[in-house]
Amino acid sequence: MLFAPPSGLSPSSMGAFTSCPLAFRFSYIQRLPEPPAAPASKGTLVHLALQHLMWRPAPERTLANALADLGRATDDLATDPEFAGLELTAEEWATFHADAEVLVRRYFELEDPTRVRAIGLELRLEGELSSGVRLRGIIDRLELDDAGELVVTDYKTGSAPSEFWEAKSMAGVHVYSWLCEQMFGRRPASIQLLYLSTPERISAHPSEQSVRGVAVKSAAVMQAVQTACERSDFRPRPGPLCNYCSFREFCPSFGGDPDQAEPVLTERAELAQGIQRLPLASV
Repeated sequence: MLFAPPSGLSPSSMGAFTSCPLAFRFSYIQRLPEPPAAPASKGTLVHLALQHLMWRPAPERTLANALADLGRATDDLATDPEFAGLELTAEEWATFHADAEVLVRRYFELEDPTRVRAIGLELRLEGELSSGVRLRGIIDRLELDDAGELVVTDYKTGSAPSEFWEAKSMAGVHVYSWLCEQMFGRRPASIQLLYLSTPERISAHPSEQSVRGVAVKSAAVMQAVQTACERSDFRPRPGPLCNYCSFREFCPSFGGDPDQAEPVLTERAELAQGIQRLPLASV
């Protein structure tokens, strides 16, 4: 089976390929449907709540309003497949929403939102490297610091990385830094990850070296992706994250057949959509 390479890369797709080429094939080449997962859905909910908060005038960015915005985000996403498809008990839903509230509360331990000068939220950026590779990404928040310099902020609802993995966790926001320089003609003075669960802030200052690094790494990853597509060679890379992978049952490392992933997952997705469309009295 031959695969057409993607037209471009994003921080998430590059991370997926370097972590496991086979999972990358399933997600970004074949674009197979994945069942919703509570941790990812919780992250989507909290991101939207903080987005609502940042849309408010600065003086109104209080904890009480943030919790109200969390409720608004919950209503906004109630019928979204990422949430409607979650199979949780009443007790699990209660825990889900309680955990989301904790994350919003902990955000206020990291910074004072009334002082944030946001100039872009969920900002979609795209640019092309000299190698011809197109990069794209979505910035959670672009703001100005007290000196009027650009700052890229990315919210994280998962666990903060260990010191060993900290540099790897910053790779994505360095891509955002490169995209800002391409689109706005200005390199951000700093990029930061806000880990809400800890809570912890990890920041870095982009440099000429880090910008060159984005170009070199992105071109290398795209070359590897194109080679994998030409050869139909997407090898699994087993590791700790396999326990959370939606495609594990189709991975040869666990006795699965990758070619069965598309028909099986497509059928499951169609069945799930059909069940969700049924009237409650028919279920």
